[in-house]
Amino acid sequence: MTSRQLASRLLLHRHKTTSAQYVAERHRDATFEKLMETYKPYLKALPLIDLILSSPEHTLPLHFLSPSLSQRFHFNRGPLHFIRSFPRVFYISHCKPTVVGLTEEAESLLSAEAEAGKEDSESATCRIEKLVAMSLTRSLPLRAIFRVWRELGLPDDFEQSVMHRNVHVFTLVDNPSEPNTHIIKLVDGSEKIFVSSIESWRKSQQKDSNFEFKLQFPPCMKLKKKYRAKIKAWQELPYTSPYDLNTATSTGTSKVSKFSRAKMEKRAVGIMHEILSLTVEKKVEVEKISHFRKWCGIELNIRDLFLDHPGIFYLSTKAYRHTVFLREAYDKGRLIEPNPIYETRRKMVDLMLLRRHEIGDESE
Repeated sequence: MTSRQLASRLLLHRHKTTSAQYVAERHRDATFEKLMETYKPYLKALPLIDLILSSPEHTLPLHFLSPSLSQRFHFNRGPLHFIRSFPRVFYISHCKPTVVGLTEEAESLLSAEAEAGKEDSESATCRIEKLVAMSLTRSLPLRAIFRVWRELGLPDDFEQSVMHRNVHVFTLVDNPSEPNTHIIKLVDGSEKIFVSSIESWRKSQQKDSNFEFKLQFPPCMKLKKKYRAKIKAWQELPYTSPYDLNTATSTGTSKVSKFSRAKMEKRAVGIMHEILSLTVEKKVEVEKISHFRKWCGIELNIRDLFLDHPGIFYLSTKAYRHTVFLREAYDKGRLIEPNPIYETRRKMVDLMLLRRHEIGDESE
């Protein structure tokens, strides 16, 4: 059977529905849904934590917690109620002037995470380098990196501590299309050879088959024989490295053959898989990862791409955001290969889940 015949058997294209309907009709995985539910307090607290840490004294005046802040951070019952709900993370001083700060335990975990990011500067450099190398021009807007600095496990001052210390790897130039912004480029981007996580895994496992992606479908998803055959056909399409710029093609039109679309889709899946592999928690918000679509030459809808491949990705809509997970990286709701940054964040998540348990009203 030829590649064109294989492509004609592809199932991974949805019927005509809206994106909202497609998201609502996806096969849910209770493990990932429960995981995102545990992350909700932590994710809601992050903007407030960042705001507190940005102040010189690591405190905020109580009067700063205005109704506008509540709306900005989505505190449904107000910022003060949210702060009092997590006395293991936040405290309110009883002396004048009244301020809000972080508890010693919370400060310790946040310091441990920051320290882990600084100690892992070599890996941080590699992650930025690989991310930039996947773009068609081996360059990216600096703001795009800022969007995912936390997901990549970078120090909050990565522009200084990572990029400026590696001028032999990165260079910053003015962005001609956006005044007062910069583009990050690789110094020797056209010469260096990069290896994707899929290629590294296959080499370590000595895999000889044509199957390029590990598949792990939601437990509730029943795979019919016809569907399995079509998945197999898609898997057998040629895999190309996300760092191979020679395979990037632009049609410039919405009318493409099934075979051409299949190749575009396989390349796009490979790029998204690699970006998720570079993150420290193997997950990222769809809105953030979509910023790389144009620069990587992807002409497909990113969110639909994740939904079209439920064996590779899982899309959750918990916590008022669309978050995509790399399924193969998780087992029973935890990373198979954890790292120090992930571990400290999980401790912070667990700390917030305790809420007021065994504390009572003493902190009020």
